[in-house]
Amino acid sequence: MEALLYPEFPHEPPTPCPSYGAQAFWAGPRYLAGDDGQLYETVADALTRFGWANLTIVRGRQEPDEAPQDRQVLRSTVLHISSDTLRWAQWVLADEPFLPGGLPIAWQICARTDPGGPLAAWSAYFTTDVPGEAVADFLVGLGDRAQPAVPLGSTELVLDVVAADGWLRDIDQPHALATDPMFTTCVSLGEVPPLIQDGDPSALTLAAEEVGPAGWQAWAEPVVGAGCLWAASFSAGVPQDLVAAFAATLSSTAPVLRRVLPESTRDRLLLAPAS
Repeated sequence: MEALLYPEFPHEPPTPCPSYGAQAFWAGPRYLAGDDGQLYETVADALTRFGWANLTIVRGRQEPDEAPQDRQVLRSTVLHISSDTLRWAQWVLADEPFLPGGLPIAWQICARTDPGGPLAAWSAYFTTDVPGEAVADFLVGLGDRAQPAVPLGSTELVLDVVAADGWLRDIDQPHALATDPMFTTCVSLGEVPPLIQDGDPSALTLAAEEVGPAGWQAWAEPVVGAGCLWAASFSAGVPQDLVAAFAATLSSTAPVLRRVLPESTRDRLLLAPAS
């Protein structure tokens, strides 16, 4: 179901890269394979299969006596909501100034404990080039939970799933940090960056010297100092089993189908033509 607030300005999903029609490859490792230029479609298709409703919120400017079709559209957000209204996902690529890892947020996913509550109990953020398969499996876990904001699992669960795929625990922080065998991609438990929204109000009143609540961060930096390929941030309240579902798919050794390959990782990917 889709309800457009401004039907004359329908939302248009991001245009795939012109090379999307090129030859398809099975690519690995998947955490360096990007999102195929299809992060919106991959996640939105999963949400549609889950039966989530969606609407497009368009914000713009209209001059006096200006025809509706001439209105200037400034920003648009696609909002997907579960049937119980306890969980929602927003495509905010053109509307979100928050830049984790120097990259714009593409999807923000939230959950709350009470349908009448106005605030999210936790939030998770994903930039462009996060493998869409990992975000989709995060949402599968979220959809399977009757109470999406109730904590479940321990932090060790996240590290265990990536370690099972050959990732290495950090020698100095074995219970908080793991990296892939090429040392390009990390999952790390620590103080969350500023602007990460969480349901714990105490996080907003910390003094300068106080350490805030710990949440998971993940990122890929193929070349040290050259910037991140992608980043994901999870507020302290995100249940550990959901972070583990994301991490397990991210670190999986199974290849993924790609037509668009990130420039920064092409020399690190193993490719096989898809028949």
